[in-house]
Amino acid sequence: MDNRGQMQIDYIIGISIFLTTIIFVFSYTSGLFLPFESNSDEITLIADRISTNIVEQELSAQKPGNINLLDGTKVATFFTEINGNYDGILNFYGLNSTYLRYDMNVTIENENSTIYAGGKQLPEYSNIAQTKRVIMLRNETTGNSSISVLSVRVW
Repeated sequence: MDNRGQMQIDYIIGISIFLTTIIFVFSYTSGLFLPFESNSDEITLIADRISTNIVEQELSAQKPGNINLLDGTKVATFFTEINGNYDGILNFYGLNSTYLRYDMNVTIENENSTIYAGGKQLPEYSNIAQTKRVIMLRNETTGNSSISVLSVRVW
């Protein structure tokens, strides 16, 4: 007479319940920390959108085939505007809304120094998204172009 019961089936059912519980606990607790994750993907997309808008629409020299050629006069006007009417520029690019406000910094640098800089000073500790684009900056008086890097930072 066998009085051990069904040990193997009881063991399999017990382990299955235990593993299901562990999986549920881990999947639930990872969701608890989602509000504390960074929004770096979101602000990276914003920085990309703004840099594309600045280079291809706002400051473009409108030369066919030269999508990254910027008009020097438009560039100087843009940086005068961003330093003089910062909130207006934020509103124009949709960075200042009822619920969220983002700040931005735009710089144009060549290999030696910073040519133009505008916007707020970069914070010391923050989640900053940055997009860099290689551009050709045309001097309107001489007609010469120089290669520079446009950086758009959003936080």
